[in-house]
Amino acid sequence: MGAYKYLEEFWRKKQSDVFRYLARLRTWEYRQLPAIHRCSRPTRPDKARKLGYKAKQGFIIYRVRIKRGDRKTQVAKGIVYGKPKHQGINKNKAKRNLKSVAEERVGRKISGLRVLNSYWVAQDAVHKWYEIVMVDPYHAVIRNDPRINWICKPKMKHRELR
Repeated sequence: MGAYKYLEEFWRKKQSDVFRYLARLRTWEYRQLPAIHRCSRPTRPDKARKLGYKAKQGFIIYRVRIKRGDRKTQVAKGIVYGKPKHQGINKNKAKRNLKSVAEERVGRKISGLRVLNSYWVAQDAVHKWYEIVMVDPYHAVIRNDPRINWICKPKMKHRELR
């Protein structure tokens, strides 16, 4: 087995002592950082490579923090009008999953880059963290690579919003 297979196995067994210890350290570290920040390298290199990441110029990794749990209805001063059936505030379920919300937030914030893919890295009681693989469509290395230059086309702008 190669190194990536061992890494994959490690990330699969999340209940192991080593993983739980590392997860506790990671979540503490991530909590101190801003909600959207750039990573120097992927936390899960095996997963990033499966999703299209290459360790070369033009590929960038961003880490995003998303609030877990149900969505809350925005109501002014907590006053809801109408019938009791529609007066719920707290137990509303989101239509989209948190991963897609994370991709959208990064895509809006760093609009010059294109979102390629994303994967889960950590979670605690309040937050989930995702790493988003992003590509710079104006970089010469990306434009000249036939495997990835499809993302440079104008129709690929804001794929994450669709």
